[in-house]
Amino acid sequence: MDIDVVRQAPLFAALSDEDAQALLQRMSRARIERGDVLFEEGEPGDRLYVITSGKVKLGRRAPDGRENLLAVLGPGEMFGELSLFDPGARTTTATAVAGTDLVGLGHAELTEFVSTRPEVAVKLLGSIARRLRRTNEALGDLVFTDVPGRVAKALLDLASRFGRQVDGGVLVAHDLTQEELAQLVGASRETVNKALADFAGRGWLKLEARAVTLLDVERLQRRAR
Repeated sequence: MDIDVVRQAPLFAALSDEDAQALLQRMSRARIERGDVLFEEGEPGDRLYVITSGKVKLGRRAPDGRENLLAVLGPGEMFGELSLFDPGARTTTATAVAGTDLVGLGHAELTEFVSTRPEVAVKLLGSIARRLRRTNEALGDLVFTDVPGRVAKALLDLASRFGRQVDGGVLVAHDLTQEELAQLVGASRETVNKALADFAGRGWLKLEARAVTLLDVERLQRRAR
């Protein structure tokens, strides 16, 4: 396990190296493959997770079967922290979109650990506040931003977390299918594919298999506004 990756999570940000190692000793490890469901919406939630490698998507399903993808998380990112402050049913379904390694901590152990380290609770609350801010921003985008703008914004967000510089651009290995990418921006697959084809035709990006190479980040940033 890459300790530097784990230390990126808000749970560890305020800890000394000694405390971080002590906390890791109390955490369980898990491995899930692409398509595996870690937990489902509605299940009891009593565990927080930190991704050490791979990617996990968080989504919800409507009564009519439609799916909405709320977030794609990668190494060093954390989810399930609501179980610390409000134990109850899960509000999302967590599914691996690539082979993923995680460490998890149960509610009882987490509560005990945080009770003597208020600085950790502050970091966790900050993480929840940032997630709420992103959710509010996403709701605003659904109302005020057209689909191509949302696609451009989603690609830039994925690039900021999963992108790496290559010759001529930024390769973003997002591991998402076209349907999953459409769910992420809250639009039909056909509409999202049309936007991607338009961007590719303009020379702003190059489409790959479950990846994309951004060739003109500045143009995409303008389109995302």
